[in-house]
Amino acid sequence: MSASDIKQEFEAMSNPEKGEKIRAKNLFEARFIKFMNTKSSGTKRLYEVTYKRIKEFAERKNFRMPTLTFEDINKDWLTQFDLFLSEFAPSVNARNIHFRNIRAVFNDAIDDEITTAYPFRRFKIRNVATRKRNLKVEDLRTLFNYPVEKCNKGYLDIFKLMFMLIGINTVDLANLKEIKDGRVDFYRAKTHRLYSIKVEPEALEIIERNKGKDWLVDILDRYKDHKDYTKHINMALKKIGPVTRSGLGGKKTFNPLFPEISTYWARHSWATIAASLDIPKDVIAHALGHGNNTVTDIYIDFDQNKVDEANRRVLDWVLYGKK
Repeated sequence: MSASDIKQEFEAMSNPEKGEKIRAKNLFEARFIKFMNTKSSGTKRLYEVTYKRIKEFAERKNFRMPTLTFEDINKDWLTQFDLFLSEFAPSVNARNIHFRNIRAVFNDAIDDEITTAYPFRRFKIRNVATRKRNLKVEDLRTLFNYPVEKCNKGYLDIFKLMFMLIGINTVDLANLKEIKDGRVDFYRAKTHRLYSIKVEPEALEIIERNKGKDWLVDILDRYKDHKDYTKHINMALKKIGPVTRSGLGGKKTFNPLFPEISTYWARHSWATIAASLDIPKDVIAHALGHGNNTVTDIYIDFDQNKVDEANRRVLDWVLYGKK
């Protein structure tokens, strides 16, 4: 115990009423909820999942969530929680999201002098390198030109379009309304930063083929929302490859070219290919919307022509073999 903790304990012993206030102030659940409610909607949802998992863990271990204090959460508690989480998330990196959320609440409480406990000195959050989610140039050419079944042509079209629009996310693509002065301008749903992409002729051809009634492309005309569409397109992409039929009913057996592919691969593939063409890292970063987000960005307008030229070079190499 720290000197501060010992002092609090003596105060609680000598003054029960004050002790109750001290303990109430030190309750983890109330502090977690307060901290969670300061976050933006997307981040808040991640904290809500963490909160739900902690409550489930409390039920499993038979401890009362409302009385859990910061001091109760030690290295052993975190280790046991990790074992519990592994039942839902085999991925170490996925579980680490919960530990980062818990750690953030601890740091906030320490800053406000609510507690001095800090179990993350001993319990380390270690990332595991993830497999790269990108396709090589040869793979992209194979995929783009593969004779897919009629029902999957639209999905392959949209994947191509995502790649040609510098790996645009599904939610941003689905919500596009128009092309203005040869560009699509939008605020990225993930970062809320203004983003502008030149629509190349090959991308425009795909847009015209999949034009929506109320949207630039027909994703939200045909699906409940972008999440519903993402689920369907990812399933379709994973089936692209040779198909064999067997039995009286002609049951299909899929032999996918890229069994783990998803819409994210368009973005990762664009970045990897751009790097292979020796396009500067700062240009790639701006193309992907990864600007430094500093005050300097407000005053310095990054030369958009550099991004346009980078995308044209990537498309020329992938589509026509021209470097």
